[in-house]
Amino acid sequence: MLKLNKSLARKGITACAALLTAALVVTGCGGSGGGSKAAKGDVSLDNRYTVDANTPAWKLDKKEEATQLTWYVNADWWNTDFGNDVVTKKIKEDLNIDIKFVTGDDTKLNTFFAGSDMPDLITVFDANAAVVQKASSWALPLNELAEKYDPYFNKVAAQDTINWFKQADGNTYGYPNYSNTQADYDSGNIPAKTAFAIRKDVYEALGKPSIGTPEEFKSVMQQIKTQFPDLIPFGFNSIGEGTGSLGDVFQDFLGVPLETENGEFYNRNLDEDYLTWLKTLNQVHQAGNISDDSFADDGPAFEEKVKSGKYATMLLDGTPQQGGNLQIFATAHPDQAYLAIDGPQSTVGNTPKLNQSGITGWMISFITKQCKDPAKALQIFTYLLDEEGQMLMNYGIEGETYTKNADGTVQFTPEVKELQQTDADKFKKEYRMGEFMFFGHDRHKALSADAFPESIKQMQEWGKGKLVPHFILENTNPDAGSPEARSLTAINTTWNTTMVSLIRSKNDGEFESTLNNYKKFLDDNGWDSIMKIRTEKMKANKEKLGLK
Repeated sequence: MLKLNKSLARKGITACAALLTAALVVTGCGGSGGGSKAAKGDVSLDNRYTVDANTPAWKLDKKEEATQLTWYVNADWWNTDFGNDVVTKKIKEDLNIDIKFVTGDDTKLNTFFAGSDMPDLITVFDANAAVVQKASSWALPLNELAEKYDPYFNKVAAQDTINWFKQADGNTYGYPNYSNTQADYDSGNIPAKTAFAIRKDVYEALGKPSIGTPEEFKSVMQQIKTQFPDLIPFGFNSIGEGTGSLGDVFQDFLGVPLETENGEFYNRNLDEDYLTWLKTLNQVHQAGNISDDSFADDGPAFEEKVKSGKYATMLLDGTPQQGGNLQIFATAHPDQAYLAIDGPQSTVGNTPKLNQSGITGWMISFITKQCKDPAKALQIFTYLLDEEGQMLMNYGIEGETYTKNADGTVQFTPEVKELQQTDADKFKKEYRMGEFMFFGHDRHKALSADAFPESIKQMQEWGKGKLVPHFILENTNPDAGSPEARSLTAINTTWNTTMVSLIRSKNDGEFESTLNNYKKFLDDNGWDSIMKIRTEKMKANKEKLGLK
C-alpha cells in the first residue's frame, strides 16, 4: 500500500502529542477553543437534493456555487496542490468543490484546538492519539451524517471498519484508508511493502551469495566494502524519532513472535533472535560497513540515496513510496536495478511475519463540528470510497489515462505508462495516481499490472505468502494522557536512542551495558503496568475480531 513516510507518522506519542493531550483535557475541544461552535453541523438541503439511499449524494446535489473547504493533514510532507493534476481536477469538477490543504505537525494541530478557527476536515495518522480518542467532542458522527445527508455512504464504507472505529457512545467519527480485514489478507490482493534489496550488479559480482546467517551477512558486507568502495554496504529507512526499518520492521522480517505462548504482550525489542541480529549489525558497524550518516539522514536524504543507487543493500520498508525513486535508478541503470532477496533470517527458525496495513488503516479522516458544509464533506468520503473514486485515485480517467480489458483488468495508456517508467517526478505532478489516497484500498491495486512501477514488482512477488496480520497489536498503547502513556513516550524515546547506541557500540561490553541500562529504564518506568494494559487491549481486539 501507499503510505508516505509512514515511519514518521506512526511512531508513538511525541512530546507535542502529549501537549495536545493536555490542550484537549483543558478545552475539551471546546471552551473558547475548537468546540465553541459545536452546534454547527446542520446544513439545509433545500433546493439542493432529496436524500436517496440508492444514489450517492454528490450525483444529486444541485448546489451551483463551488464549496470551499479547508482540509488539515497532520503531515508536513503531504502534497497540498489541488485541482491541477488529473486526479484532483476530476474530484474538483465532479463534486464542485475547492479544497485548500493545510499541513503541519502535532504542534500546529494543537493550535486548532487551542484557538477558535477549526478546519472543515482533519486527517491524522495515529489512532491512539488524544485527538482521535476525544473525537466526539470536536468531530461529527459519520453514521449520523450519513443518515441526514448521504445514506449511500453506508453502501461503500466497510462495516467491519465502521465497527472497529465505533466509540463508547456508539458513533463512528473517523474513517481510515487501507483498512484491511482478514478477508483482504486471505484474498492475496495485498502486496508486501517490505524487502531486503540488493543492487543486481553487486549481487551478481559476489556470486549471488546467501546473507541469511549473521556470519554470512558480515562476510558479504565486508566483500561489498572491498569490491564496491563507493557504495554504502547496508542502508535502512530514515530513523528520525522512531526506528526506521531497524525496529519492528526488522523484527517482522525475522519473524519475531507477536505475543507470548499464553497470548500476552511480548516485548519484541528484547527478543533474543532480534538482539542477535542487532549485535551482528554492531559488528558490521565496527568494521566500518554501516555509515554513521545513515543514522542522521532524514527522509529526503534517504530517498536521494535510493534514487542514486548509493546503497549496495538495504532493508527497505514502504516499497510503494520508494517505487518512483527505485524506478528512476532502474531506468538510468537497468543492469544495477534493485531486487529483493531473502536477506537476514531468523537464527531460531522463525519465518517472516511481514506487516501491512491492518484494520485500523493509516490516514484517519474526520469532519469537524465547524465544517461549513458537512453534507458536501461527507460526499467526499462517499465519492472516494465508491468504485468510481477508487478507480480515479489509482488509475485516473477511463479512456484518458487507462483502458479496461475484457477480463476486468485495467492498464495505463501507452503514453501514461511510458511517463510512469521514465519520469516519475512528472508523472506524480501531472497525474497523481497512487498518491492522493484518502480512503484508498489495496484491493484495487490488484486490478492492474500498472498499479505499481516495474521497480518494485519483483519485491512484491518475493513477499507473497509472507504477510501476517498484526491486528491483535493495533491500538494497544495506553490511553493518551494516562501515566502509562507518558511512561511509554519516554520508553519509546529511550528505545530509539538505545537501538542506535547498540548498533554503534564500540565493543561487546558497551553493547551489554547499553542493553542493561535500557532494561533498568523499563523497570523504573512502570513497564509491567504498560504490558498489562497492552495484554488487556490485545484480548479486547481478539474479542472484537472473533479470534481465540
